Amino acid sequence: MKLTLEALATIKLQSGSHSNKAEGMCLLEATALFSGEKFSDHPACVDPVLASFGRSWNDGLRSDEEREQLKLYIPQLVGTRGSDELSQKRGWLAMDWLVRVHVSAWLSLTPALVSHADALKALPPLTCEADLGRAMPALEKARTASREARAAAWDAAGDAAWAAAGAAAGDAAWAAAGAAAWDALKPTVEVLQKSAHELFARMIGTKE
Repeated sequence: MKLTLEALATIKLQSGSHSNKAEGMCLLEATALFSGEKFSDHPACVDPVLASFGRSWNDGLRSDEEREQLKLYIPQLVGTRGSDELSQKRGWLAMDWLVRVHVSAWLSLTPALVSHADALKALPPLTCEADLGRAMPALEKARTASREARAAAWDAAGDAAWAAAGAAAGDAAWAAAGAAAWDALKPTVEVLQKSAHELFARMIGTKE
């Protein structure tokens, strides 16, 4: 059954893939029905790079309420499939965003990694394999430093949590730590979500 524009206002996007409409729909499954294709999260009318990014984004959002923001892309995704060259253009836009925006934003949250975040943000736009090759030294340094910082933070956090909590209060301490961590991460998540919308619109608007 084909989805109409009117019906789009009534559906609720959900995470994961589904066997049929009755189980629920993700962004790409809704797009398939809107285009008149059979129910699938790999609609033939959608550029494969856009589809891959859309599936990952849809499933990575924290709630169905956040996924509601993705519904505006359903009509825009129909008919985006083109040449392999067009997919590559869109893929490099995504790669550039992942390195210079997404990864650098998370690195910036750790004082010991801010210099690596700045190094990634300062890279020239990644538009081809040669650009990525030139960026690899900075990426490798960031990855190594991130692993070292994560290991050190895990050891310190674990020791502190168990020392402070004791056996009886352990669960409460970890719950409080989780809530505090989310409060610290929320601004970065919101900035990246806004940036992801801008990226996706730019990817959809890219032409042959």
